Amino acid sequence: MIRSFARATLAAATFTALAAPAFAHATLEVQEAGLGASYKAVLRIPHGCGTEATHTIRVQIPEGFYNVKPMPKAGWKLETVTGPHENTYVNHGTEVSEGVKEITWSEGNLPNEWYDEFVFRGTFADTLEPGTFYFPAIQECANGEEAWIGMGEGADMPAPSVTLIAGGMDEHAHHDAAAPAETVIGDLTITGAFTRATLPNAPVAGGFLTITNNGGQAETLIGVTTPVAKEGQIHEMAMEGDVMKMRQLPEGLAIPAGETVVLEPGGYHLMFMGLNSAIAEGDVVPVTLTFEKAGTITLDLIAAGTAADAPAEDHSGHMGH
Repeated sequence: MIRSFARATLAAATFTALAAPAFAHATLEVQEAGLGASYKAVLRIPHGCGTEATHTIRVQIPEGFYNVKPMPKAGWKLETVTGPHENTYVNHGTEVSEGVKEITWSEGNLPNEWYDEFVFRGTFADTLEPGTFYFPAIQECANGEEAWIGMGEGADMPAPSVTLIAGGMDEHAHHDAAAPAETVIGDLTITGAFTRATLPNAPVAGGFLTITNNGGQAETLIGVTTPVAKEGQIHEMAMEGDVMKMRQLPEGLAIPAGETVVLEPGGYHLMFMGLNSAIAEGDVVPVTLTFEKAGTITLDLIAAGTAADAPAEDHSGHMGH
């Protein structure tokens, strides 16, 4: 067990006795997942340590949850501890023998009066048994910590948990029970979001979706970021004389009032520049969009085939939060 969690186990009973009473537990937003399926863990932190602000969140990744990728969080430093797995897993035909064992978001500031979420994604091995799967978590404050590491019914400080279900999904189902078929932010409705798998060593990838402006004012998509690439840009393909060329839209993409704008291959699209690694078919790519008026929203783009013009049918219902 990782040192910080071992220390917390010894100190948990003492600190619990000294801390002010907690009125809510650290929990996971989605309470069920399928064996052999990917899972987006949204860890909800509802309060601080007693009345103190939280500055660090640590999550232990137990054996059986692999291919783990945490989501960066603005204002927090993200770090991971990696190590060998006890077993070898297969991810899209590639053997995985090591991976993330602990995730830490630190140097942040979450006041006791506020609530926040910390997100990571991975895959549950199909060799696990149905039942409760725990993700021990610790939130640290200036003068103490809340150690959510208890396991079993009746634990005083229960670890965030999810119920694993057999037979509900295969390894490509990418289960996310909270994800709607469409995403709404302000007057905007976003549908049909997907990306394409890339070849090994490809430097860029594209993102595609449809945005409908149901309001009475024009909107503008002004920014895009993703943890899978160094930079996100908004592009268009347009004819210059007899030549089709791609160019960046530094001022953003206008979404007129009452109209629908489609980002698709060969037209407007998102560009993910400087990929950290290849994107495999079925991978989940979190993408954060920023609009001039509506603000910011994060979507999960499921990777379709390298030449796909639309989301894969069995993934069409999976959007972001």
